[in-house]
Amino acid sequence: MASGDENAERTNRVLRISQLDALELNKALEQLVWSQFTQCFHGFKPGLLARFEPEVKAFLWLFLWRFTIYSKNATVGQSVLNIQYQNDLSPNLSYQPPSRNQKLWYAVCTIGGKWLEERCYDLFRNRHIASFRKAKQCVNLVVGLLKLGGLINFLIFLQRGKFATLTERLLGIHSVFHKPQSVREVGFEYMNRELLWHGFAEFLIFLLPLINVQKLRAKLSSWCVPLTGAPGSDSTLATSGRQCSLCGEWPTMPHTIGCEHVFCYYCVKSSFLFDMSFTCPKCGTEVHSLQPLKSGIEMAEVSVP
Repeated sequence: MASGDENAERTNRVLRISQLDALELNKALEQLVWSQFTQCFHGFKPGLLARFEPEVKAFLWLFLWRFTIYSKNATVGQSVLNIQYQNDLSPNLSYQPPSRNQKLWYAVCTIGGKWLEERCYDLFRNRHIASFRKAKQCVNLVVGLLKLGGLINFLIFLQRGKFATLTERLLGIHSVFHKPQSVREVGFEYMNRELLWHGFAEFLIFLLPLINVQKLRAKLSSWCVPLTGAPGSDSTLATSGRQCSLCGEWPTMPHTIGCEHVFCYYCVKSSFLFDMSFTCPKCGTEVHSLQPLKSGIEMAEVSVP
């Protein structure tokens, strides 16, 4: 019977990542509430809340505590993840919620501790009296010891998966599922397919910028369409000089790159500056030199009669 209860406890044990996610959700909620609250005083005098900021924060967190842990035995983050606190000090094997004293001490340790730390920091920040200096050293020592205790508790939590914070360990409350979790069968075929496609997409995103699409297209077109006529001849230039090989319009300031095709000066110049290995999109000829069209072959001569 005892082994059955132990197996059930292991089955319903809250994962470490779920407990840590609940803590992160609580922090995000606190930041959201505080940002929304400060927006209400946006039109007032700057620094209006700075003097009483620790007290205002403590009041807001106390308000959240009243309607979460005190009434529902769970924080907002825990409620989202179907988690709640259980009294670990109770001898009963069934679920026992935290006692009223545990909830009150939880508020004192979390809300009161944050308020005391912030208020002491503001109090000792501009004080240089010897007595205040000793008190500041004592407060820093206590805060350091609590931080060290939290670190040790976190390492133990990573090993055993229980009591995510030092406050939970001191008060004897730990996280359990609000509703029993059913065992789910996970199919990995869909996950493997998604991982494969995501990896392939990332590979393409990395590879595509390295491919010279224009040069590849020119090479394919030179293979598919055989060239006719000797390159560089005046008759060929007159035939192909009716349009720019890049934009397809009547060439403006016609230039050649060493083949029989004609380009607008700005088209070929911008393409060459963008890609130093620019080739003719028609025949794939590399740019040897950018030369203006010969004076003997004016556009009036190559125009259609």
